[in-house]
Formats: sequence, C-alpha cells, structure tokens
Amino acid sequence: MNKETLLKIENLHVHYGGVKAVDGVSIEIDEGEIVALMGPNGAGKSTVLKSIFGLAPINAGKILWHEKTIKPVSHEIVKMGLAFVPQGRRVFTHLTIEENLEVGGFVIKDKSLVKNRIAEVMDIFPVLKHKRKNKSGSLSGGEQQMLAVARGLMVDPKVLLLDEPSLGLAPKIVKEVFEKIHEINQKRQTAIMVVEHNIKSLLGIAHRAYVLDKGQVVITENHPKSLMTGDRLEKVFLGKI
Repeated sequence: MNKETLLKIENLHVHYGGVKAVDGVSIEIDEGEIVALMGPNGAGKSTVLKSIFGLAPINAGKILWHEKTIKPVSHEIVKMGLAFVPQGRRVFTHLTIEENLEVGGFVIKDKSLVKNRIAEVMDIFPVLKHKRKNKSGSLSGGEQQMLAVARGLMVDPKVLLLDEPSLGLAPKIVKEVFEKIHEINQKRQTAIMVVEHNIKSLLGIAHRAYVLDKGQVVITENHPKSLMTGDRLEKVFLGKI
C-alpha cells in the first residue's frame, strides 16, 4: 500500500546575510515514517526544521503539506497538524508538568479534549504522570526532554519535528528517549523527522535518511541501517565529499 506524502520540501534556499545555510534542499516525509536528517555541524539540518515552522527566512523553494504549497506561520502550522520540539529542552521551568502540557494544547478550544490529551501523553511518559504537579524546573535533563516531546504531542500531530532530542543527555537516557520516539511512531503512527548527532541510535529506528553537508543533500538512503557500514558517512563528516 502506498503511503501518502505528508510533507515535502522542494529546492529550499535559506540565507542568513551572505551565508547560504540551506542551498537547494529537497526532502519529504510520508505518513507513519521516521526520517533522519544528519550531517556535520553547520550542514543546515536545524535550519530546515525551522523553515518548515516559519522560524527561518525562506529565500526560495516551496514547502508542501498534503501536496499543497503552504506559507509557514507557526501557529497555523500547529493547527494543520505539525509540531516542532526545538533543541535545548525548552520547558517552562516555573510551570508544573501539567501546566506545560496545557500550554502545548493551546490551539485546542475544548477543555475536555485537553484533559484527554494530557492523559494520553502521560500514558506514554509514566515518569511525567507520577510528577504531574511538580514544577518542571525540578526535573532531570532527560525528564525535561520527555516533557518537551510530550508537549509537542498535545496537538496530536501528523508530523513531529525533533531537533537534537538527545543533546546533552547521558547514554542511558538517550536510549530511553529513542525508545520513546520509536514507541510514538509505532503506537500513534506519528510521522517523525529527527535532526540528531547520535547517528547509531537514530539509524536503528529510521525508515529513511538524508545526509546534509554545506546546506545540500549529499546522501539519500531508503535503507538507513546500511549507512552504519561502509564509509559514506565518514566521508561526509570528515569533509571528503
């Protein structure tokens, strides 16, 4: 059965001043798949995610949602069915876990639906359920990251964009975060696009991978695990492509 392409980026160009952060990138994500975006620092990976969400200036190219060109504006993108979890575990530390999740569901007008969504995401993250009344500033780094992802799920997105979810986390917690990403994809059929330096963890669960370098896609791979062998990634990260 052919899966529908939910999100497509065509020939995207993003410039900051005279710097070409993204230089003609084309990528897509189909329903229910995990797509990896990888590459060395400065390759343009995070900028691609930000541009989808209207947080980076698009100089040229198109973003299509269900094959229709859209003009990205953050709050409208959320209503369409996309959620973005930026890097850095940006939770509201002075709010409780529950209040953070309520903020994540800000576009939902039905209060009972918000309560149901909170219950759903807490079932995915039991550690948050046990501490729901705690201020999120009291959580560990890994728990804050899980809260950030849970908050992104409050709008029941069709596509979840994750920017460096394992950044600064201990290896054991990294494993847990990737297990949760896989669980969300499997149980909810959420399509997930992940920018990540932890290549092994990501390639283990991804259905497709794009490798960026200097703002361009240099590798597209429909069998991501094959990138774990051979020297294709090494060449990109060592600057030999």
